[in-house]
Amino acid sequence: MEASQSSTQAAMLRVADMVGALIEFWGFKHNMGRLWCVLFLHKEPMSAEELRQFLSVSTGTISTTVNELQRWQVIRKANVPGERREYYEAETNIWAMVSRVFRERELGEIQRSIALFGEARKTFEAAKAPDNATELEFADERVKELLELSKIGEALLSGLLQGDSIDSSPLALFKPPKA
Repeated sequence: MEASQSSTQAAMLRVADMVGALIEFWGFKHNMGRLWCVLFLHKEPMSAEELRQFLSVSTGTISTTVNELQRWQVIRKANVPGERREYYEAETNIWAMVSRVFRERELGEIQRSIALFGEARKTFEAAKAPDNATELEFADERVKELLELSKIGEALLSGLLQGDSIDSSPLALFKPPKA
């Protein structure tokens, strides 16, 4: 039984490492993906100490990672009757987690870029003079392209988050600036 248990734990750790790599690629810490995944793969909630032992990491790493994951609402405290230690369980609605990140992080960045690109275009327009018109027109045209692409991204991401059908045809029509 113990050999089976150790091979099962090894398989879970391989899955957790892969999720950690995916999460890291998405800009989060590797251990955030690993810890969430271990909780996701376990039927019962786990304590911080159980997580520490399973993942072979320090108490500090567990504490920091648990706090970050709770902030993103991808794990939560679980009530285990008769236990004084805190236990944790994973959010199992993967789309809820992904859409929260898209809404709070990616959509926010796109909206900030739209605002900045719009401001830059106004600045270029106001600063045009005969001696710099060609250069500013060139820069303005490039920023206009970035603005258009950002607006397409915003529309696609907003539609995805609202559960609307997504029309990707604006991407096919998008023409990058000429060199």
